[in-house]
Amino acid sequence: MPLPRMTTGTAGLDTILKGGLPVDRVYLLEGQPGSGKTTLALQFLREGVRNGERCLYVTLSETTDELTEVAASHGWSLDGIDLFELASAEAVLGDGRQQSILHPWEMELDGTVRLIQAEVERFNPSRIVFDSLSELRLLAQDALRYRRQVLSLKQFFAPRNITVILVDDLTGEGGERDAHLHSLCHGVLSLERLTLDFGAARRRMQVQKLRGVDFIAGYHDLSIETGGMRIYPRLVASDHHRPFVGDAVPSDIAELDDLLGGGPLRGTSTLLTGPAGSGKTNVALQFVAAACQRGEHCCIFEFDERTGTLLTRADALGFDLRPHIESGLLELRQMDPAEISPGEFAWSVRESVQDKNCRVLVIDSLNGYLASMPQEKQLMLQMHELLSFLNQAGVLTLLINPQHGLVGTMSTGNLNVSYMADTVILFRFFEAQGRIRKALSVIKNRSGAHEDTIRELRIDGQGLRLSAPLSDFRGVLTGTPEFLGSPAPLLDELSAVQ
Repeated sequence: MPLPRMTTGTAGLDTILKGGLPVDRVYLLEGQPGSGKTTLALQFLREGVRNGERCLYVTLSETTDELTEVAASHGWSLDGIDLFELASAEAVLGDGRQQSILHPWEMELDGTVRLIQAEVERFNPSRIVFDSLSELRLLAQDALRYRRQVLSLKQFFAPRNITVILVDDLTGEGGERDAHLHSLCHGVLSLERLTLDFGAARRRMQVQKLRGVDFIAGYHDLSIETGGMRIYPRLVASDHHRPFVGDAVPSDIAELDDLLGGGPLRGTSTLLTGPAGSGKTNVALQFVAAACQRGEHCCIFEFDERTGTLLTRADALGFDLRPHIESGLLELRQMDPAEISPGEFAWSVRESVQDKNCRVLVIDSLNGYLASMPQEKQLMLQMHELLSFLNQAGVLTLLINPQHGLVGTMSTGNLNVSYMADTVILFRFFEAQGRIRKALSVIKNRSGAHEDTIRELRIDGQGLRLSAPLSDFRGVLTGTPEFLGSPAPLLDELSAVQ
């Protein structure tokens, strides 16, 4: 029979644990100073207070004032949490005598443990945080005796129906994790703080073990902000499949839809790639505006461009997106490249899809996504999992990927996701009659048939316009394409007026 669960006060952690911590067990919360242990421990106790449980915080290192300051920084109160402060080993005597060199360390350790046990019996709590084991380790002075005392504490807590979190700041034994301590505890939660070359420090956590319980393994990004800790569970796409109809998503521009055989399908990803200024974002905005007109929720994640600039660009094309933003139909999110982590970004996408039923999602751009996380590991694998999640949720994903250089080169830079995308639309500049023009073509479409033609793209006050298929090109795939055919199908200002 499965054990009852206890929520932790952190929604992301409860998701990782698939419901919370099994009750009446001893857990280890470990991490270096600054990784967020105290914040997580306080959230655990405050959740107990909200549930009407008796909670006890045993502190051997921090004072009550320091804990109060931590709580105040998040706008919290410690009301309802019983605090037992044992700031120094001198207090273990309990009779006011000062520690002397003649006082045996065995008596200090034994006295400390007896005081803790007495407080537990006096308060009879349901939740306890013991902060921290490093002080107990210093009092023990001997690794064997220290582990025996931890074992005795575990045996003391076992029959009392108490859920215990032991906090370890890894300051002893060279900062290494204690494998023996891991074996004593029912579960182990590890927090890490990583300093990058630029930008804010990144934090992450993992569940090292949890006996007899299924959980989401691996690293999970987290952030500490006013209001507490937020943990972003690692995205597992296979856990989020939902049925949907894979119909075409039209852009409301007939020529563009013809290129794609009616439009990209729901549950697919489309890569818009080409040099800067060739019209990639404008075409993505066309799909977004058309979807909003149909009443579909859309989301744009901006890494490169300010949202104000994007709205101005949309106005110039004849798209008034502001009413859709005000109604909540369009979500326009500015990403801070120096602050966001891959896990937090994936969680933001997940919230838009699951909570707001996003149907069309734009990432602008992939280069900005990569530049914001230069030191992250396995970034391509995380992007693959994110696209799989979006595809299984029936979302049309538009990925904007600028190529290096304005003209000429076909290089896509460091982030090549063309193999992941179901559809690839290539934007190019070409030369005709002494003018630089824009063209686009579809070079890949897993969803079905597509045109293999090249059409001119014109972006002006009338919005987006595409010409009839063009022929007689030279140098389409290498260098700058040059148009050598009849000028009749080309778009110009005269034809726009007519």
